Amino acid sequence: MPDAAATVTTARAPRPDHGSRLELARGLLRRLEGRSGSVRPAPATESDGGVLPVAEPLARLLPAGGLRRGSTVALPAVPGATSLLFALLTEASAGGAWVGVVGRPGLGLLAAAEAGVQLERLALVPEPGADLLAVTIALLDGMDVVAVSGAARAGVRAADRQRLAARARQRGTVLMALGSWSGADVELSCNDVQWRGLDAGAGRLRSRRVEVQLRGRAVPPGTRPGTLLLPAPGSAVADVAQKVARPAAVATVEDERAAG
Repeated sequence: MPDAAATVTTARAPRPDHGSRLELARGLLRRLEGRSGSVRPAPATESDGGVLPVAEPLARLLPAGGLRRGSTVALPAVPGATSLLFALLTEASAGGAWVGVVGRPGLGLLAAAEAGVQLERLALVPEPGADLLAVTIALLDGMDVVAVSGAARAGVRAADRQRLAARARQRGTVLMALGSWSGADVELSCNDVQWRGLDAGAGRLRSRRVEVQLRGRAVPPGTRPGTLLLPAPGSAVADVAQKVARPAAVATVEDERAAG
């Protein structure tokens, strides 16, 4: 499964020249275009009002009922954030959207596939290094969703973040910030995490009950948090009251580390 994702690997390059990672990202876009004919048939701008679909439990929480093109969505680094990322990407990638992830070398592709993310439409730049800003800008020009992690470590300044957000608005791309991101249109954070499935100290982790709290410039005042299963047995996300009979889903390695 992991080999199905289009991946740009920079970690093994011993001494990459300045800008080489950016060229790798551009090369990735060219390869994707060659594979599918085009990454996006035509640029979609914020004025188009387009919304990328998400699973129904999340659609009921988000102000636009999905991922609004041109918006910035922040996912703080808390337990459950990786599963929430996968849940947000599943319906969009299944519907034909292209997704780029920058700066997450430990992203579990098997876990992403089990959550329903279409790996053939997932492009990774795991180690952008000092070129994180330039690589992200390049992917914003060709992808429908670009998730970026490590902005603080890479020294991305407030002005740079505003530049990325403006580029996303111009190109009609959803900029998804993995970590703290001031000024995001929507921030989704997982709170009150409770795992289920362990009986008397034995068994398997079957699901995780979380409270998803929303805030941000596009979130109306008084918006209440939603309580979801993330992951749910047999799916990436479900309402707490929803009955599911399929086999259990297990925790991702990233979330287990975060919870520890």
